[in-house]
Amino acid sequence: MTRLEIRIRGRWWRLQPGKPKFKKERTERFKMNINILENIPRFYTALAEWCACMMFCLNLERKISNKKFAIYSAIALIVQSIFLMVTGKVVVFLWIPCMLSAIIFMYLFLRLVCQGTGKEIGYFCAYAFLLAELAASFEWQIACFFAGAFKIKNIIPQGIILIAVYGITFFIAHKIQKLVSGDILVKFEITNRELIMVDVIVLTIFTFSNLSFITKKTPFSVSLTADICYVRTLIDLSGVMMLTVYQSRINEMIAEKELSQINVMLKGQYDKYRNYQASFDMINMKYHDLKHQLAGLKMQMSDETRKEWIDTLEQELEEYSPKMQTGNHVLDTLISGKMMNVSSNKIKLTCVAEGKLLDFMHVTDICTIFGNALDNALENVSMIEDEEKRLVHLSVFAKKQFIIIQVRNYCEQELKFKDGYPITTKSDKKNHGFGLKSIRYTVEKYNGTLKFDLQKNWFELKIIIPK
Repeated sequence: MTRLEIRIRGRWWRLQPGKPKFKKERTERFKMNINILENIPRFYTALAEWCACMMFCLNLERKISNKKFAIYSAIALIVQSIFLMVTGKVVVFLWIPCMLSAIIFMYLFLRLVCQGTGKEIGYFCAYAFLLAELAASFEWQIACFFAGAFKIKNIIPQGIILIAVYGITFFIAHKIQKLVSGDILVKFEITNRELIMVDVIVLTIFTFSNLSFITKKTPFSVSLTADICYVRTLIDLSGVMMLTVYQSRINEMIAEKELSQINVMLKGQYDKYRNYQASFDMINMKYHDLKHQLAGLKMQMSDETRKEWIDTLEQELEEYSPKMQTGNHVLDTLISGKMMNVSSNKIKLTCVAEGKLLDFMHVTDICTIFGNALDNALENVSMIEDEEKRLVHLSVFAKKQFIIIQVRNYCEQELKFKDGYPITTKSDKKNHGFGLKSIRYTVEKYNGTLKFDLQKNWFELKIIIPK
């Protein structure tokens, strides 16, 4: 006759299968089975919470060096493990405050390590906690199954099961997170309302998944031992899936908002170009007509005063003559359209561009790239008090099999970068920064790359596009 061996609190107990003879024996066996499935080792829970935090640390941009990150991560694992193991046998009414303290510790660790606002970190912390609950419950269910079915007693096979289940669970979760948030145009943002919704979801899922362990006297509690573990795992899984779908929807809404803003900006830059083109066509016509008329008047006039007046008028007209001849009509029109802003703010704009290299690009794409880049550079240098430092340089040239576009401007501010973009210094941060994103979006249409750099007070926007 086969026997079932079960490990409880470090000791192995041998149970005789079959129907118990006495009610007391049945009760003891039920309690024994309950303890097997209920008592997830506290170190396993701490390790799951740490792994969940580490997964988000890999997905999010970190604000500390790799060396500090390794030290802080090791300390977090040690502290979390000690805390959960020390509080493993507290009474029920103290168990909830202990779990709340563990969540707060996870939040502090993520906030210390990762870039993001308090609301964003709060969302990822809630997600990480629920994911850790799923991983710990699923692993312990698998471990108990193998312990009962194959009589696994050695700690080495148990460790292999732990590593395998946690590794697979968090690897899949990591891939799903990259899939949901992989678009470069999408920067995850969350409002107070959305954060409250996420917290309510996590609290509800956690309550129902652990309800049967706290009390059997509710309509939603499960009395059968095996069902309690299954229900906990399934409820946690459904909660993680709900949060993933919810996050995907948030990202879709952000993407729709950003694409709408980018489309408005694209249209705005193209409309500017059309207005520049119409205005400069008329100015060029008037310029040539007046230039010829003044030349005729000069030949017939002998009075010096009138001659000086005509000379002055001719110099003023010279300001409206085309200054840049790059070889690309669209680029010439865009630069000429910026010259009024350049003159009024006493900015020195220099340009060395082989405009013919841009002939393969669509008109709207040229307007988007150069219009936004020049607008940002001119706006930045116009705020510099020293007029001698209001410098902007534009260059377009070929290097090997690539077309290089550079827009450089003098910059006195200390810029910070987030998600690959310089952080705007304007107060209304939510409605700014779309110009740079529209540039990146346009550049990637041509399989190009966009980089930003700040060295020795010179900010550089650099675009590399294959020929």
